[in-house]
Amino acid sequence: MDKDLLASGRLRDEEVWERTVRPRSLDDFIGQNDIKKNLSVFIQAALKRNETLDHVLFSGPPGLGKTTLAHIIALEMNTTLRLVAGPSVEKAGDLAAILTNLEKGGVLFIDEIHRLHPAVEEILYPAMEDFRLDVIIGQGPAARTMKINLPPFTLVGATTRSGLITSPLHSRFGIVNRLNYYDTEPLTMIVNRTARILGVDLDPDAAIEIAKRGRGTPRIANRLFRRVRDFADVEGEGVVTLSITRTALTSMSVDEFGLDDLDRKIITIIMDRFDGGPVGLKSIAASLGEDPSTLEDVYEPFLVQAGFLARTPRGRVVTPLAYQHLGVKVPPGSQGTLGT
Repeated sequence: MDKDLLASGRLRDEEVWERTVRPRSLDDFIGQNDIKKNLSVFIQAALKRNETLDHVLFSGPPGLGKTTLAHIIALEMNTTLRLVAGPSVEKAGDLAAILTNLEKGGVLFIDEIHRLHPAVEEILYPAMEDFRLDVIIGQGPAARTMKINLPPFTLVGATTRSGLITSPLHSRFGIVNRLNYYDTEPLTMIVNRTARILGVDLDPDAAIEIAKRGRGTPRIANRLFRRVRDFADVEGEGVVTLSITRTALTSMSVDEFGLDDLDRKIITIIMDRFDGGPVGLKSIAASLGEDPSTLEDVYEPFLVQAGFLARTPRGRVVTPLAYQHLGVKVPPGSQGTLGT
């Protein structure tokens, strides 16, 4: 079978999965309670005044619900949602075409908004402030600016690296929220909710085990649940028990802290090749053959949050907890003694 066809089939499966389990209201959304409470107030106020919701910026590690909240905002505001990936908008004209095709009160969601090209970003400034496009026609002395009015809209931006968003863009968001990693309890509730939606028999202890290894991230916890369900269907009787859960997660090399093979490789390389650190991100990435931005955006935040890795002015340092977890003795003089 053609690889592109297989890939498109997997993509459709993922889209169906997302639509099935994705919460459709703030009441259904689990966790991030302060953000939910404030958003509810802002949305109700906008609806009461018959206005569009102010522009919203969500930041935080991947998989915590930024895209889901954008969907919910559109649904709660009774309007449409247009999704765009920041890197895919290569020219100012591309963004202009998107903005002019929004319906009145619509929501435009830009994922990875920190990766917008500067020329594209500048188009957003008058669009966000005055719902207006300033289009430059011609070049040189003959160039002139044409103003195009836009329907009022809400821009929802999402970023995993808020520090890379320029100050002029950041200041134009009226609602700014950072999503944090989940504790075990709300993550357990999410896994149980997913099981109910899919009609899967899930033992309470198994749900807790999946949540503990879910890296504080709903997307990862749900992904682990799907794979554990596969083991339950093949090696059990369709019931996700604690025993099957532990067997499945061990087979997938996901340990009790939620660390996978690459997490452990990151820690081990810093220990073995760089004496526990400090070491720069690019050196770690080169040793692993991985992209530095992937390590920084996907893996490093959880390792830092969980206490296995520390960022210092001189670079990344492995902590005593990492040595303890991997059963390795801290070498004398190692920077891995940080915090002891």
